[in-house]
Amino acid sequence: MSTPTNKSSQRVQQALESHDFNLEIVKFDASTRTAADAAAAIGCGVHQIVKSLIFKGKPSGEPLLIVASGINRVNEKTVKEIVGEKLGKADADFVREHTGYAIGGVPPLGHIKKIKTFIDEDLLNYDELWAAAGTPHSVFKLTPAILQEITGGQVIKVI
Repeated sequence: MSTPTNKSSQRVQQALESHDFNLEIVKFDASTRTAADAAAAIGCGVHQIVKSLIFKGKPSGEPLLIVASGINRVNEKTVKEIVGEKLGKADADFVREHTGYAIGGVPPLGHIKKIKTFIDEDLLNYDELWAAAGTPHSVFKLTPAILQEITGGQVIKVI
């Protein structure tokens, strides 16, 4: 692993620092694109991986960010009851338009547009989490408390 110089990761680093967190972004030669890939590269459990998933609200068309534990699959019906609208799939163009990042490297912060965020309550059960840092090869370590602070997200049940 090494410290990245990629512009996307630099934007994540700046966002972290704007919250007064100096967390280290690390780059791996191996892919961290999926939760399983990231866990294998880092050497942690898949449950400790923070998946940043962008959905498109129906009918509003607004982006919604759900940060979920790597082992959890978001139950769209459960989340619909909380957010008040049906969730639609967001394609790669929609994700990049609203976050500034490509799928597989979307971090939980540092987006080009403000996105309403929800946090999987299961993530609060772990002392150490790892989140994407702007590319499919970079991540950063954080705690659940830091995740809540940097996203301003509402903690919800997602499964």
